[in-house]
Amino acid sequence: MHARIDRFIQIALVVGVFGGWQFGVTLGWVDPFFFPAPLDIGRQMYTWLADTSFYQHVYITLTETALGYLIGTALGVAGGVWLGLSRRSARILDPFIKGFNAIPRVVLAPIFVLWLGLGLWSKVALAVTLVFFTTFFNAMQGVREVNPVVLANARILGAGRSDLLRHVYFPAAASWILSSLRTSVGFAVVGAIIGEYLGASAGLGYLIAQAEGNFNAVGVFAGIIILAAFVLVIDAMLDIVENRVITWRPNAQQSATS
Repeated sequence: MHARIDRFIQIALVVGVFGGWQFGVTLGWVDPFFFPAPLDIGRQMYTWLADTSFYQHVYITLTETALGYLIGTALGVAGGVWLGLSRRSARILDPFIKGFNAIPRVVLAPIFVLWLGLGLWSKVALAVTLVFFTTFFNAMQGVREVNPVVLANARILGAGRSDLLRHVYFPAAASWILSSLRTSVGFAVVGAIIGEYLGASAGLGYLIAQAEGNFNAVGVFAGIIILAAFVLVIDAMLDIVENRVITWRPNAQQSATS
């Protein structure tokens, strides 16, 4: 019952915001040059979605996002687990990690373009730098939060280093890592889009930049909404993965109703 009410409130909020926006444009209270009518945005989205060439742009951005996300996550988890287990290595590398993390990622984008060109991999590299540190710090903290009593009991039972990684460290850090994966999705998309802004011949970022260059606010808002939907779909997929991986965690809805 509560879920239906919450869903109704969500739909009412969407209808209220976009309905009020459309009403304000119709009455002249909102300047359509800066905030175009939602109906015009919807028509632009329909025009793009009805054009088969549009899906080539989606495919390119999806490829850049997926590669940056997967590579950044793999490197972040591996580095975080390693430094979480090796305190000495963490102390040695700590100033270098903090220094690199302090560099604004946008500054790195032109460097990647110079190194890797205007193709796919310059966008992937930028996405990797955005995803890596989010996953890295969460994985490292998750490993360090392992209960020492559990570790001691596992060692008493004869668990080796690989057994500890598989049965103790990774399950303990799973919640930390999966929470960072949800945040990293947006960063991976941002990396791909910024790279396409700087130089590309295709992609959703290219479409938005082209619309912005023509002072076409309708195209800019349409691209933003499509990107938001794009991230929501990936987030829903992560929900499925999270529920399958962390089977021991109680369901949030069950906890709320109990």
